[in-house]
Amino acid sequence: MKLAIASDHAGYELKKEVVAYLQSAGIAFTDFGCGPGESVDYVDYGAEAVSRVVSGEFDRAILFCGTGLGMAVVANKFPGIIATPCWDEFTATVSRTHNNSNCLALGGRVLSSEQAIKIVKIWLEKDFEGGRHERRIKKIFALEEELHKSK
Repeated sequence: MKLAIASDHAGYELKKEVVAYLQSAGIAFTDFGCGPGESVDYVDYGAEAVSRVVSGEFDRAILFCGTGLGMAVVANKFPGIIATPCWDEFTATVSRTHNNSNCLALGGRVLSSEQAIKIVKIWLEKDFEGGRHERRIKKIFALEEELHKSK
């Protein structure tokens, strides 16, 4: 699995901690920014990382901002992306098993590094269950396609 990683300034420190975990676990990733001490717009960095998932260059993305909410909003504007902000082990589990999330959004101002690493581990390990959830995901993508056609 190849991950695209990005943060804004509010998520930078948490990203650093998660990156250290990914490195220690041997998980491949590319960091699309931002760097230390920068004040940036999360939109730009989230869009860059997620566009690489849409293109197929990367399998999934993990994005960091103050709450995870802004990055999730940006990511969900891209076709084929299911971005889920997670704040505990349960939301991490269902984001994958029920929602087939391919983009995780985490908040540097609301999660400790220990919490975030637990969430990331679960999000990377869990598989989509399919079944009744598959029907719902198909409906989401059909809606996405229909709404984009009408523009």
